[in-house]
Amino acid sequence: MVSQEQRRRQLAREKFLRQQQRRTEARRKGRIRNSVIASALGVVLVGSLGLYTAGAFDQDENTSNANAEVTPSAEAPSKAPDPCEKPAQGKVATKTWKKEPALSVDKSAKYTMSLDTTCGTIDLALKASAAPHTVNSFEFLAGEGYFDHSTCHRLTDTGIYVLQCGDPQGTGTGGPGYTIPDENLKDKSLKGNVYPAGTVAMANQYNAQAQQGRDSGGSQFFLVYQDSQLPPDYTPFGTVSEAGMKVLKKIADAGAQPMDPATGNTAPNATVVINKATVTKS
Repeated sequence: MVSQEQRRRQLAREKFLRQQQRRTEARRKGRIRNSVIASALGVVLVGSLGLYTAGAFDQDENTSNANAEVTPSAEAPSKAPDPCEKPAQGKVATKTWKKEPALSVDKSAKYTMSLDTTCGTIDLALKASAAPHTVNSFEFLAGEGYFDHSTCHRLTDTGIYVLQCGDPQGTGTGGPGYTIPDENLKDKSLKGNVYPAGTVAMANQYNAQAQQGRDSGGSQFFLVYQDSQLPPDYTPFGTVSEAGMKVLKKIADAGAQPMDPATGNTAPNATVVINKATVTKS
């Protein structure tokens, strides 16, 4: 015969399992909703559009449910271990500028950008001739230390497959104070509305449905680690090296956190911090 105490424990376990199922379903619905919106409008952007494109997950039940007794077998699985190192000491940039830097990039030269991150070095070959304003801006910002000690604040692993960086605020709302024009939107690599793996492109505030927000790029950019279905609305201005793709895979394999309703971001589980960014001309 089951005692009252045993029955109470059984009911508590069943209640916990129902909660876990509801939370899992809520996260699943949230991911689907986010991927559908992201696929339609593109990468989460800076400013208010970033919050608009990402809807919040359903809320958990009230905190009184936390008193239910939990057995070890019913505990939620632990998060994947962080594959990255601790960030270097330093502070993120706070300086902004009122206008785009004067165009001084040499369109005939080769430019590379090196991101020394906590997860490994990601080298990028930049397309100065095809996207001179973008490369010029990145050379300027890197020289100012703008990207140093900043986090890569968003990883998407459903619908589109990108790591987004370039915001010292780490929220997806920051920028250098100026905007740059869209460029190279007819790049030959963009076929069938697909940004292929290895593409480096600009985030922006373009709303395809309203057809508003052109030429709104700032400092935020995204690295495509797997072919992603996106309309050609985001300036492609570089490609990731083979070694850099391995670093991106390591970051992607660690997964993403549930969406933060305050920012709309799904942060990577890995601690991805750009310790130092440099642009080199050759």
